[in-house]
Amino acid sequence: MSDIARRQHGLVTRPQLIDAGASAKMIRLRVKRGRLRPMHQGVFLFGSVAPPLARAMAACLACGPDAMVSHRSAAELWGLVGAPAEDRPVVVTVTGGNRRRAGVEVRRSRTLAPGERTVLDRIPITTVDRTLLDLAVDVRRRTLERAVAEALARGLTSDRRLVNFLRRHPRSPGSGKLRAVLDAGAPPRTRSEAEERFLSLVRRAGMPRPEVNVRVGPWEVDFYWPRARVVVEVDGYASHHSGRAFERDRRRDGDLIARGLQVMRVTWRQMDDEPEGVSFRLGRLLGAG
Repeated sequence: MSDIARRQHGLVTRPQLIDAGASAKMIRLRVKRGRLRPMHQGVFLFGSVAPPLARAMAACLACGPDAMVSHRSAAELWGLVGAPAEDRPVVVTVTGGNRRRAGVEVRRSRTLAPGERTVLDRIPITTVDRTLLDLAVDVRRRTLERAVAEALARGLTSDRRLVNFLRRHPRSPGSGKLRAVLDAGAPPRTRSEAEERFLSLVRRAGMPRPEVNVRVGPWEVDFYWPRARVVVEVDGYASHHSGRAFERDRRRDGDLIARGLQVMRVTWRQMDDEPEGVSFRLGRLLGAG
């Protein structure tokens, strides 16, 4: 039984226990002694400590053989959005039935094709393309943009694959939003909350979209407007607090200025306390460029 549990992220089901020779009485006794911990009806944790992916695996086991992790939960497992949250239900898609389980959000789909189901870390899950289509239903556009950018940057899909996928699902919920993201060009891929906040400020001000995290000469810069020859660096304490980092940043600024670029530094506090001032200064630089 421990072999089955290892293959299923520490989980076993009641039918598996019975097939292994355990009686209903034995199962109740093991639950009472803490050797089996109920996760869902008929799904048990083999031991006391749940592995990181146990919640997702348990949701699939509880909802039947056709269940797969989907929507935001799938995007979390693929690493396209933030890490899974313990207080948020695991979203699974089923192609039939209506199985309700506490802590699981069950979605039904009649358009999900067999090729849109795969396995990740031994967990049934929607493919990356299908995950992005489903994610578009539940999240705001910028979250979808970041997920698409992450998937493209890591080679999990491609523009062509996504376009062809959307042709097979022209009327599915989320297809319009995902198509709009692709039509707008490659979404910018930010690396921190501070960068994301600055990009939101740029969008709200109606300024041109910059290139994000690109190389200019020997340096990688946070934001770059090539036509205006403007570079913006967003300073967060975590990456710029040391003396060595301070010297490196000033050396980079000097080299960029020597190359004929204008460099503007923005801090989190400035974005918090004076966003209009940040927008005004950036607008002046872009206009001058």
